[in-house]
Amino acid sequence: MIITIGVIAYNEKNSLGSLLKDICKQTYDHKKIEVILVDSNSTDNTKVIMETFRKNNAQDFYDVKVLSNPKKTQPCGWNVVLNNYSGDAVVRIDAHASIPSDFIAKNVKTLEDGENICGGFRPNIIDEPTAWKETLLLVETSMFGSSIAPYRRQQGKTYVNSLFHGAYRREVFDKIGFFNEDLTRTEDNEVHYRMKKAGFRICFNPEIISYQHTRNSLKGMIKQKFGNGRWIGLTLSVAPKCLSYYHFVPFLFVGALMVTSVLALLGFPLFIEILLLLYSMFDFVNTVSCFTMRDIRPQFFLLPLLFPIMHLAYGMGTIVGILQIPFWKHKLKKAKEEEKNTDRG
Repeated sequence: MIITIGVIAYNEKNSLGSLLKDICKQTYDHKKIEVILVDSNSTDNTKVIMETFRKNNAQDFYDVKVLSNPKKTQPCGWNVVLNNYSGDAVVRIDAHASIPSDFIAKNVKTLEDGENICGGFRPNIIDEPTAWKETLLLVETSMFGSSIAPYRRQQGKTYVNSLFHGAYRREVFDKIGFFNEDLTRTEDNEVHYRMKKAGFRICFNPEIISYQHTRNSLKGMIKQKFGNGRWIGLTLSVAPKCLSYYHFVPFLFVGALMVTSVLALLGFPLFIEILLLLYSMFDFVNTVSCFTMRDIRPQFFLLPLLFPIMHLAYGMGTIVGILQIPFWKHKLKKAKEEEKNTDRG
């Protein structure tokens, strides 16, 4: 089986080199691996790193291509890959990720065993560990701080709704079409929903493991959570069925906090007291659970504050996304009309 590895990158000079080394270490026959690297108009030397890799390794692989993504967004980048790949299957790998040497081999085996779509466990890791980075990692890996998505937590082989770093047989995209370019962060949820609707099963195989590098700063993590929440809100207007209930837990928490705060100002403080008591209980229990996962560091005592910060950022992002829906839809419509006029011209 010829398999294509697709990597989309924007200003990833600090992490891309490590991932490319991982690709070179794959145990699967390199002559059956096509590598497509897509640069999304980076302003650093990301594309130079890609071109250097192509120049030095093109003879070792089935093929190495370096392409451009002028529209910059992730779904547009993946559509560049889908328009240019030659493999029998394609694997999506995030530029800020690490893969073990058997990653491609295990994906191929799962596909050859009869699956059309597969992927596996995706734990978070940190670069150059420090006590503060380990604290942020605990927030990200905790079920309370992150989510219950199967790719975050190891379990037996099963079928799921979505995957990270998935592998897809060519017939999957031949049948369902390309990524929805209107969705910048929830494109994977939407495309997996269409895959399931088309009759494909998404196989989670815990033997397949890849790693995602977590954000190294509180500011970066807050920005990521807010952005993720915002796109959940926007996606409600496009493909609400591709979203799960757990995407809206922070939104419900923030909404409940707002409502009970108003009630408290009106002279009914009991409701917000109950809400904060219940949240504090979950916060405390999950903090204690995190303490058992690592050797205790002084920074870990910030976890009870970090959890609500992440939840508030995500929930507020969803509220902002919902409020922005009419403006976003108008912007999309205007952009498509301008694109049509340009094509006609």
